[in-house]
Amino acid sequence: MTDDNRVMQRAKADRPKVIRYRGVVKRYGELKALDGVSLDVHAGEVVCLIGPSGSGKSTLLRCTNGLETIEAGQIEFEGAVLPPDERGLRVIRQRMGMVFQSFELFPHLTAQENVAEGPRTVLKMKAADAQQRADALLAKVGLEDKASSYPSELSGGQQQRVAIARALAMNPDVMLFDEPTSALDPETIGEVLTVMKRLADEGMTMVVVTHEMSFARRVSDWVAVFDVGCVIEQGPPRQIFDAPLTERTRDFLSHLGWAD
Repeated sequence: MTDDNRVMQRAKADRPKVIRYRGVVKRYGELKALDGVSLDVHAGEVVCLIGPSGSGKSTLLRCTNGLETIEAGQIEFEGAVLPPDERGLRVIRQRMGMVFQSFELFPHLTAQENVAEGPRTVLKMKAADAQQRADALLAKVGLEDKASSYPSELSGGQQQRVAIARALAMNPDVMLFDEPTSALDPETIGEVLTVMKRLADEGMTMVVVTHEMSFARRVSDWVAVFDVGCVIEQGPPRQIFDAPLTERTRDFLSHLGWAD
């Protein structure tokens, strides 16, 4: 272990574990999408999951808040195993904001209404208070002038920023991002990554499935490399990108221009 890795491990040890994956297995028929994944996410940490498409990254994210069930192993959130019942999972989901590839906004609601909907209906917040929270969060993601716009009137990057504001409106403990820029054109990717970096700088705990290697290299505290349902390597970004330990990681990064 390098000196940098030892420093990182000591720093991680000082933070409480928010999410723990232990030997997680997920199958779809004969396909084993996750094959014994173990990983820790500490408070205030940005963990990026990278690897080729179909390697299990998004599946792990969907298992994190119970959108998918697992066949073996366990997932803990803030020291407790995820509850098996839907009612318990709904409570957990309120504390885990999730941002999908395809924005998932309500097309008949304005940006403000999309962001205010969760606090109003789930948290039972007064309409005026929910609108005030929505306006503050739209300003946070740089869309204060788009409060009355409908999704069809917004660019892809703007819609994704509304989706981030909507997830933040529930005051989550953790933010989960499932390839949030994959459906965007190159001109709007930067808008979303800037907002995500700001959240990271503010200390939000984040798990990010991404193909944006520059973001993972620059913003993450920890990187897990996936291949065929397994974590084949994990460590601080300097190790993963500058001195990967496995041939498969080197091969994956070399195809993206990130390794010799």
